[in-house]
Amino acid sequence: MSEPHRPLRIGTRGSILALTQAGTVRDALIAAGHPAELVVVRTAGDASAEPVEKIGVGVFTAAVRDALAADEVDVAVHSYKDLPTAADPRFVIAAVPPREDPRDALVSRDNLVLGELPPGSRIGTSAPRRASQLRALGLGLEIVPLRGNIDTRIGRVTSGELDAVVLARAGIARVDRLGEVSESLDPVQMLPAPAQGALAVECRSSDTDIIAAVAGQDDADSRATVAAERALLAELEAGCTAPVGALAVIAESLDDDGNTHLELFLRACVVALDGSEVIRSSRTGALHKAAETGQELARELLDLGARDLMPATREADPDPPGQ
Repeated sequence: MSEPHRPLRIGTRGSILALTQAGTVRDALIAAGHPAELVVVRTAGDASAEPVEKIGVGVFTAAVRDALAADEVDVAVHSYKDLPTAADPRFVIAAVPPREDPRDALVSRDNLVLGELPPGSRIGTSAPRRASQLRALGLGLEIVPLRGNIDTRIGRVTSGELDAVVLARAGIARVDRLGEVSESLDPVQMLPAPAQGALAVECRSSDTDIIAAVAGQDDADSRATVAAERALLAELEAGCTAPVGALAVIAESLDDDGNTHLELFLRACVVALDGSEVIRSSRTGALHKAAETGQELARELLDLGARDLMPATREADPDPPGQ
């Protein structure tokens, strides 16, 4: 636990988006009576321009977790989708704050929607998941690899170098640039990454007082949807750069007696990198069995041949040296 009266140190990457995300956690802690401050941690992902699938899953979270383990920070804030799916006993996710809209978003020249882009248009994306789903739509788009922060990516459209880019809508919303979005992509067209739009607020497992302080930010519905999507990803043994899309929503359902109750609806897809084949399925389940629902749907996708569509991916070691 932190020293008396010392602000809680919140570890975060130094990008504008990461600082904004961690800032919402800091502000909520302060509002709840817990002084807090941000501590910037430089990660291997920030230091490299290589595609994420080459530098490894967990590249944006390992250094922040190392700082947490070393007691250099008290709390770590991550984009949940960047965390390895393997559990790490050193840490506990004390809160999943209310999730932003998880959909992907298109930013394009002349504010065109995806269906209006002519064949041959150059569209930038950093994610094999997005690239494969775009190819599967059969629109004849040219997919261009893309790294960089939100400003850099959108700047390649405004400069005319690209016709469009696809980004997570949540990130654009958090930095207050939704006015530049041409279209929020329907999940029927493009399923988001598992846990996209969600934050994970992580603490050391032994710091019960800090866990209790952070737990007030937890949103039960967000935690349930993310649990289902992440359990599916783990059961598929796929890393966060695999061409897997998943989205869970909570909706009202009627039982046999006509009574309404809340239920979790999960849909997912696995796509060949060249877009030539897509395997889709969906499943419903009880909220308290969110992870089990994700595991069951993953096994169904595997039975349908999903493993053949996924390239080998490398999950991060729970305690990776120097990653």
